[in-house]
Amino acid sequence: MGEELPVLTLKEVRIITRRILNEIGKVVVGKRDILENILIALLAEGHVLLEGVPGIAKTLIAKTFARTLGCEFKRIQFTPDLLPSDIIGVNVYDKETGRFYLKKGPIFANVILADEINRAPPKTQSALLECMQERQVTIEGRTYPLPTPFIVIATQNPIELEGTYPLPEAQVDRFFFRLILDYPSAEEEVEILRRKNAYVGENVETVASPKLVVAMQRAIRDVYVDDSILYYIRDIVVRTRNHPLILLGASPRASIVFLYASKARAILHGRDYVTPDDIKALAFNVLNHRLILKPEAELEGVSVKRIIEEILEEVSVPA
Repeated sequence: MGEELPVLTLKEVRIITRRILNEIGKVVVGKRDILENILIALLAEGHVLLEGVPGIAKTLIAKTFARTLGCEFKRIQFTPDLLPSDIIGVNVYDKETGRFYLKKGPIFANVILADEINRAPPKTQSALLECMQERQVTIEGRTYPLPTPFIVIATQNPIELEGTYPLPEAQVDRFFFRLILDYPSAEEEVEILRRKNAYVGENVETVASPKLVVAMQRAIRDVYVDDSILYYIRDIVVRTRNHPLILLGASPRASIVFLYASKARAILHGRDYVTPDDIKALAFNVLNHRLILKPEAELEGVSVKRIIEEILEEVSVPA
């Protein structure tokens, strides 16, 4: 990003986010909460794990986001034979010059769709997750920075698990949110058919740019967070560590995600300060992939969602 970034007010960021969501809504039917949470993760410089059955617009969402943002998009189809070099790239020898040059992999883009991430072996998964964490790649001892902004939208299919490689808990924790996509409602299904019947294309207007997105990411740092909100976040996360039905609770990374994501959510909802409602609204998406329940919880049919709801009821809300 060699050019100087524009300085945006929080009001300007709010206007741009509204335009982004409205533009994506021209192509993606429904799923407004999912779209909002992906945008929150982007503004907070995080990554997203999308989970849902095939055919419910996971790929369409990622592609449309990239087009609307004016960002470069790359899709990586994860398969059992995918190698780390297929993602990050490789040095290639040029006979004419007698030198090696970097043939960049698809990871060198702003918006990465890691499709069916659990179908690739652990070594390849780790290569992607290292890029997510460090925002750079190292090839034969040389480090290359990744473009900015940079977001990975990974997908998982909750069915057809034969031959897959489930992500270890430590790696799943790298994702800001795990968002669960469901089937469209009856009305949304009709609207999908109506658009297809009218041959409505997937063209959207570009309302941002990579430089503008980075400026938005910087602007949300100015959102005010009172100390009472920090204590509220702490109390929720600590409660996951001593809950009788939770074997492994959330780490400090979850607290940090709450902090950054709540700032972005406040902007989307027209505020320059974080409220307890922001924390409550984010709780399930932040925590659902970070908690490991005890066997007795599963035997009793107690879900992660129910436990998170109980924690939110137990923890005192700041006045």
